Amino acid sequence: MQSHARGHLVYAAGGVLAVHTERGTSIVPANRVAWTPAEFTHYHRAHGDTDMRIVFLAPSLARLIPDRPAVFLASDLAREVLLALTGPRNYDDAAPDYSRSARLRLLRVLVDELREADEQPLHLPEPRDDRLQALARMLYEQPADNATLAELGKTIGASTRTLSRLLRSELGMTFYEWRTQLRIHHALVLLADGHDTIQTAYACGWANPSSFIAAFTNIIGTTPGRYRTSRRTTARASQPPTAVKPPD
Repeated sequence: MQSHARGHLVYAAGGVLAVHTERGTSIVPANRVAWTPAEFTHYHRAHGDTDMRIVFLAPSLARLIPDRPAVFLASDLAREVLLALTGPRNYDDAAPDYSRSARLRLLRVLVDELREADEQPLHLPEPRDDRLQALARMLYEQPADNATLAELGKTIGASTRTLSRLLRSELGMTFYEWRTQLRIHHALVLLADGHDTIQTAYACGWANPSSFIAAFTNIIGTTPGRYRTSRRTTARASQPPTAVKPPD
């Protein structure tokens, strides 16, 4: 667990990242960017062969984007700026790739692109209520379990009505929406680890691959097969992985 005085953007040029904060978990597949504001306690977890890029933002730029964790779709321009800012010599103070003024201009372009980008439904909020936390543990441990909310509620001693109300008030979701999003998170991890579409569909609780493909496409914007292909293409196109210098 760590926190920083400056907010930071995390981009997976290859692989899949998960960013965990006290507010919940953001999953960062290819061509997405996760934002963690300053002072948020967090940790990162990589899935698959991951090329992780981090860019810190000064407060003057950070105030232009949300003051909460979020995930954005990276435009082609945003992606190229992120790769440029995290190039092999980016943290070489003796011979940096960009001057201070040039770097600031690139950061402004990046923030402008994110302000215009669609925020992605890839942040899974962390429940605070004990009953929802117990429900979340069961779903995380067995994402393929197709038990109804009523059946799960009996296990933790809460009614369907109570759990539905808590889901709406705390997370702003229905049970179906929450479980679907959690399963998509799990599916992204499995795909990054090399599982195919059919294996992933059944492991995440879908009755058939077609239903999984439809749900995945609705949230991620592309099919699982195309996502796997684009992820490999993005990884090949990215520059070599670089070390990340901690913030001042």
